[in-house]
Amino acid sequence: MPLYFMDGNEAIAWGAVSAGCRFFAGYPITPATTIYAAMLKLLPPLGGVCLQGEDEIASIGFCLGASMAGMKVMTATSGPGISLCSEQISFAIGSEIPVVIIDVQRLGPSTGSATRGADGDIQFLRWGSSGGLPVIVLAPSNVEDCFSLTRQAFNLAEEFRCPVFIASNKDIAMTRESVDLELSGKFEAKNRPRATRGKPFLPFHARSGSLVPDFLPIGDRTLVRQTSSTHGPDGYITTDPEIIQETRDRLQTKLTSSIQRYTFFETFIEEGSETLILTYGITARAAREVFDEQKEKGNPVSLLILKTLWPIPEVLIRKTAEPFKKIVVVEMNMGQYVGEIQRILPKKSITFVGQMDGNLITPEKIKSGVTGE
Repeated sequence: MPLYFMDGNEAIAWGAVSAGCRFFAGYPITPATTIYAAMLKLLPPLGGVCLQGEDEIASIGFCLGASMAGMKVMTATSGPGISLCSEQISFAIGSEIPVVIIDVQRLGPSTGSATRGADGDIQFLRWGSSGGLPVIVLAPSNVEDCFSLTRQAFNLAEEFRCPVFIASNKDIAMTRESVDLELSGKFEAKNRPRATRGKPFLPFHARSGSLVPDFLPIGDRTLVRQTSSTHGPDGYITTDPEIIQETRDRLQTKLTSSIQRYTFFETFIEEGSETLILTYGITARAAREVFDEQKEKGNPVSLLILKTLWPIPEVLIRKTAEPFKKIVVVEMNMGQYVGEIQRILPKKSITFVGQMDGNLITPEKIKSGVTGE
């Protein structure tokens, strides 16, 4: 396969189409708009649908409707737009509607700076919905990740029937790189398990051995109930505490019990090093430069790049950090993920390196956190 010269947003679009996405709805917003532009070129020739909603609320609503009809769907937004999606995100969680949501983060809060990047939505993606139930958030660090993680996002959305986020940002979205898509490895698109037509159907009943209900599309010959309210396996609204708790436990367990299967990461471990740099997103580039420089100077450090942020890959973090005396957490915000690391590694010495001023974190700043100088 030839090399492609593309930016992160284009790679996301190509990854989506490769995974079987045939429906996109979005509203133009910098720096996510070029995902919409790319999907507008890619989907119609494939028989897909690409449309612009009147706002982000309508756009993600269109996606949920198309998903309930059985399509693989995606929306993309940034900044204030991801905030407007909150109610529909809750709907997708509670009613188990697969949807891939791309958040091309920019400097906030509110309108912030549309042309400056940051990683300021990391906690919002996890907690920006009512109910507090878990979601899946994947974080690319380069253009190739944008392609491969988007494909994985669709498979996870289908397998677990849930929203899956890609936490990109402006600097990844608008950076062009040569990408060999074959390096992303073999990929087999998954589809949500279908119920048998013509048999009694409970839309939210997980059969024995599974935590995820089988699926039939809205408008099928079999009656399919769908609601955003508290419901039982039959789809009828309920206030029965036992049924409510059983459903909530299942919605949580279906993701948290399988986290090790979709824990994506990179590690660069140097024997004899006492410091581990932990980071994610675009900042991984600067951290990798520090890793290479310190190794060349004979003062090695090690590096863990997280690509699954939520649910938190606690087993990976504990195992990787175990031999190190010092953990340096680097992120482009005021400290949204470092608190999770402090919770997971309470006995470790943890240094935070962060900023949210519209500029990328430099290798020099990371090195200062490593050396204490």
